[in-house]
Amino acid sequence: MKGKTIKELKIGDRASVSKTITETDVYMYAGITGDLNPMHINEEVAKQTMFKGRIAHGMLTAGLVSAVLAMQLPGPGTIYMGQELKFVSPVRFGDTITAEVEVVEFIKNKMVRLKTDCTNQEGTVVLEGYALVMPPK
Repeated sequence: MKGKTIKELKIGDRASVSKTITETDVYMYAGITGDLNPMHINEEVAKQTMFKGRIAHGMLTAGLVSAVLAMQLPGPGTIYMGQELKFVSPVRFGDTITAEVEVVEFIKNKMVRLKTDCTNQEGTVVLEGYALVMPPK
């Protein structure tokens, strides 16, 4: 399986993936990364915050962007060079998040800049940014 080369891509190309974020996802992410912030794993502590309950790790949500880049656009063989992120709204357990990427720029005919957004099931933007990748050759 091979992703699209830079010659096969065009401005405006898009791809997306959706996933419902579960409590298990959050605990597994916390265990893998060591990010045990009570905001994510302790309901009693999280209830006392501005979010009034636990939220998913922002980088767990950003990982869905990585999945789109690696598996769809450009796809397998893509090298992820960088990412600018802004976490706009919290992701709660049970939210279905859609990560979408869109080709917006070609750089020196070897790298691609993509707009990266994640929205929840209500269409609320939870993450926005830009990725820089090298498509497969």
